[in-house]
Amino acid sequence: MTLLVEKCNYEKSPQIDDAIRLLAFADWAAGHKLKQITLASANQPLAECLRRWCKNTSATFKWRQLPKATIQVSWIRRIYFALPRIIQAWVWLMKYLMERWPLRGAGLQAWQQAAGSVTFVSYLFNLVPEAAKEGRYESRYWGPLPEILQSEGCMTNWLHLYLKDPFLPNAKQVCGIIRAFNERGRGIEIHATLDSFLSFSVVCQAIQDWVKLTWKGKRLHGLSALAKQVESDLWPLLVEDLKESMGGITAMSNSLHRGLFEAAMKMLPKQQVGFYLQENQGWEFALVQNWRIASHGQLIGVPHSTVRFWDLRYFFDPRSYQKHVNQPMPLPDKVALNGQAATDAYLTGGYPSEDLIQVEALRYLYLLKVKERPVSDSANRGQSLRLLVLGDYLINNTRRQMRLLDQAVTLLPPGSVITFKPHPACQIDAMDYPKLQLRLATEPLMDLLAACDVAYTSAVTSAAVDAYCVGVPVVSVIDQSRLNMSPLRGYPDTFYVGTSDELIRVLYLVSTLTRGDKIRSNFFLVDKELRRWRQLVDHTYI
Repeated sequence: MTLLVEKCNYEKSPQIDDAIRLLAFADWAAGHKLKQITLASANQPLAECLRRWCKNTSATFKWRQLPKATIQVSWIRRIYFALPRIIQAWVWLMKYLMERWPLRGAGLQAWQQAAGSVTFVSYLFNLVPEAAKEGRYESRYWGPLPEILQSEGCMTNWLHLYLKDPFLPNAKQVCGIIRAFNERGRGIEIHATLDSFLSFSVVCQAIQDWVKLTWKGKRLHGLSALAKQVESDLWPLLVEDLKESMGGITAMSNSLHRGLFEAAMKMLPKQQVGFYLQENQGWEFALVQNWRIASHGQLIGVPHSTVRFWDLRYFFDPRSYQKHVNQPMPLPDKVALNGQAATDAYLTGGYPSEDLIQVEALRYLYLLKVKERPVSDSANRGQSLRLLVLGDYLINNTRRQMRLLDQAVTLLPPGSVITFKPHPACQIDAMDYPKLQLRLATEPLMDLLAACDVAYTSAVTSAAVDAYCVGVPVVSVIDQSRLNMSPLRGYPDTFYVGTSDELIRVLYLVSTLTRGDKIRSNFFLVDKELRRWRQLVDHTYI
């Protein structure tokens, strides 16, 4: 469950990108006789890594230290981040319990008495608001699958990890929605949240586990000595992740999640099969382990979106997939992949092919409803631009994206229209970008893509694939200090920019291109009958 295993260079551990660059640099340098290395950077851990590399290769090292970029944060956050790591963990726990304690017991009785033997573990996020207001569970992660299973009399249990969003901003409203789902489900569909299993005993056990982790973490000095035995010593880039995982907020969160999953799996009657959204985050390993300890049946991981080349969460050393070893990695029995692109990524990464199955892409079934349309009138090409901006999950990525567009807007073709579709978890204020005259969109993405000429995205968001699949040219912003984590890396009709000048040139180029009039079907499996999903659930259920 540590950050070292999660390898989330997408968000939690961006320094992994520096480690990869350093390894690439060492490979390049092996063919050159370098006498001196000068690093111009504000990155102290990277400087220490290069200093050690130079010492091992007898090169001279110089560090031209640049000023650190200033980040505007509130005074409360400044005080908080100045606290010792251990104090931060306690503050996090107190805040978490204050916010989540009202969820204790929500749906718990129904969960303990569940008659179904099929369980789904998902996020209480990305719900369809119109359905939720009627007490009907409909999630964009799972598409029509819950409704189909319910209509066929398949009794299911749903365990939700609550993520705060504008639709469900607090625990009180979550309790109401869980109660409404259970009332409408009438015993066929059971809902509870992971926080429903909060108790004094679970919290006390989590604190004990955290204390043990903190104590053991202080004794792991030997790892630094091992790292120094290799030419490319990456320890300075990794040590903070280890400390955070063995005594910080991450350690506290992981300890609590482990206890909550243990309680949830023990209370759940014997299950034949379970499905969970797979991103290989720390909590997932706690789920897998406790599912097995409780002697439930087959467990299937479901990557719900795209598998990016540089998203290291999805990739491990192939030896990690060995099952008949002492203390094997807690992995699902099978992984249900949503198309050939994801399957190819897993196979290339060394995942055992016998543990992979293909199912329909539940999040992307709407592609069946997108009508192929004739290309736009060539007379209008280059004279105006309907630009659809697709926001990112991370606010920093969205801000970078908007900053480049703000710098370039005066050079866009006259009459251009800019529409912004935010990520549900990352809203922006259009007033912060007055020059853009943004229209904030709430319509379904399907409708927005049908009415645009170009999609402008971050280099991380999977929404770029939506645009690609319906034939819309995609322009993605690259963070020049990071690796290219675009899910469209290597695909045609995609463009990458790092400056406002590059953005303008590419937008003018794209505005002269002919938009594809065919739906690309090489990315996802889409079938409105969900034959593969039905077969999978029937096979494992029966």
